[in-house]
Amino acid sequence: MTARPRPGWKRIWRTFQLFASLAIVSGIFAFAIPKIADYHAVWRAIAGMTWVEITSLVGAMLLNLTTYWPQQTAAMPGLTIAQAAVNNQSSTSIANTLPGGGMVAVGVSYAMYRSWGFTNSQVALSVLVTGIWNMFMKLGLPIVALVFLVSEGQTTGGLLVAAVIGVTALLGAVVGFALVLWKKAFARRIGNGLGRAMSFLSKLFRKSPVIDWGERAVRFRRETIDLVTKQWVKLTVSTVVSHLALFLVLLLAVRHVGVSEHQISTAQVLGVFAFGRLITALPITPGGVGIVELGYIAGFVLAGRDHHAGVPDDVFHAQIVAAVLVFRALSYGFQIPLGGLTYLIWRHKKSWRKPVPTKEAAVAEGAGL
Repeated sequence: MTARPRPGWKRIWRTFQLFASLAIVSGIFAFAIPKIADYHAVWRAIAGMTWVEITSLVGAMLLNLTTYWPQQTAAMPGLTIAQAAVNNQSSTSIANTLPGGGMVAVGVSYAMYRSWGFTNSQVALSVLVTGIWNMFMKLGLPIVALVFLVSEGQTTGGLLVAAVIGVTALLGAVVGFALVLWKKAFARRIGNGLGRAMSFLSKLFRKSPVIDWGERAVRFRRETIDLVTKQWVKLTVSTVVSHLALFLVLLLAVRHVGVSEHQISTAQVLGVFAFGRLITALPITPGGVGIVELGYIAGFVLAGRDHHAGVPDDVFHAQIVAAVLVFRALSYGFQIPLGGLTYLIWRHKKSWRKPVPTKEAAVAEGAGL
């Protein structure tokens, strides 16, 4: 008789993740950041912003929110902008609040897509393509930032290392993706290899092995080629615009708290932003909270350490911390309640519900019949 996995271990792991995240976040905000800047001085820097500056920040933040939706509609033909907004905001809110929230967010996103009539293959393809395009952008940003910094004679060792890592990883990712699309046999081998790995893991958890992953990879390759051929321009443009819109929020936050171009140049802000985007890939705390803030603050302190003459260190550091906290409040904190609202919209918007096509229809659709 096969023994069932004990559900208690899952609960224990979740509890450990929760307390570990709370410990890390508390340590950063209660001990690490106060060593860099006094919170009273930080608040004075924030309170010193004018209504025009606050309005421009909020406007940039709202613009940034809307830039994510076209990418989803490009990766999921048939998805409306309104549905993309609901899906994106709800999943982002979950990922930003729960330990291990990324996996939960994927599950919620999947449930939404299925309720709107999309097939498993369409959902998987959308997740894959948007993930790859976002990864390409995150790995490419340090390279772009380095080019701008070199042109201004402001290279830094940290960004140089990040750029080298980015170039290496980006080339590997592009070559791997191209090989999968280039050769059917290569896609089948990758699928079979992943299937064997998943079967091994399934055996450890006393579950049935996976089958037909090689043929599934071949079908997936054909669907990916069809989608990318038709949508690569929209995917690329929407991905670039979404990252630039987020960068604009950070740049405005830096300038509006009083940090000038002379103290930290726009190219340096881009370099710190590129480094911060790489940090967000580390699932240590929900949404990288604490880790990301500390990374941005450290990056800005290093970037402006030789260029803030006439401004005392404590004032300069307070401005930097203020800029980062404002940026994160708009790009991270604001999305949490907004995601709760969009989740309620999904639950109550019955007119969007559609039955998922039957297996035969889905196969015919994937084959282009």
